[in-house]
Amino acid sequence: MTSPKDLVRRWVECFNRGDVAELASLYAPDAINHQVVTEPLEGREAIRRMFQIEFGRAKMKCVIENLFEDGEWAILEWSDPLGLRGCGFFQIRNSQIVFQRGYFDQLSFFRQQGLPVPESYLGGTDDEA
Repeated sequence: MTSPKDLVRRWVECFNRGDVAELASLYAPDAINHQVVTEPLEGREAIRRMFQIEFGRAKMKCVIENLFEDGEWAILEWSDPLGLRGCGFFQIRNSQIVFQRGYFDQLSFFRQQGLPVPESYLGGTDDEA
């Protein structure tokens, strides 16, 4: 059985490679990913689509600042090379992510990436992807 910290380390490795398929495989089929700047996403396919959209429009890297474990939870404090900072909480069961909540400044993310601020974030049509 994979520990929560080990699974989040693997998540960071996949994230930094931009490996959408591998990232999605780390989530349980009915997982929930709630980045607090958006509505919660439910299910592996919705989470995979979110990563596909994000990696399609931005160059992202995750640098581990701190990584803690408490029971079935891993807590990740992160930064990126552009100075954005945030944290994520990952609940792990049976070596899969069943729940993730993340906190970061979305407006700073768009500005640092040189992206226009969308009217709706991942809530629009597929034409925005």
